[in-house]
Amino acid sequence: MSENQIQIEVVYGLAHKQKLLTLPVAEGTTVEQAIVESGILSIFPEIDLKSNKVGIWNRAVKLNQELADLDRIEIYRPLIADPKEVRKRRAEKAVQEGRADKTTGGRVNPLRAEAKK
Repeated sequence: MSENQIQIEVVYGLAHKQKLLTLPVAEGTTVEQAIVESGILSIFPEIDLKSNKVGIWNRAVKLNQELADLDRIEIYRPLIADPKEVRKRRAEKAVQEGRADKTTGGRVNPLRAEAKK
């Protein structure tokens, strides 16, 4: 590897298939350039850089961000469900089933529940 080259990784994963590619790129290479150069877009044709978010080491970045040595570019899949909505529905269900305290949202103490009866 020459002096003006840096080593980076590009990763993407599905439930049934994951890929981690390590490659040298020139200093000053952007995230988008590295993704294209890595060839991961031909392995996973469903990746759309206009809609898929990207990050470096679990920190969201823009496609024009310049890379540093040993950066790991992560291409994120779109969320199927909003995590906040899922938690809210789960909490509501727990309250309806009597598994959670309606006031505090915490777990119901079975001893207190029996004492109230």
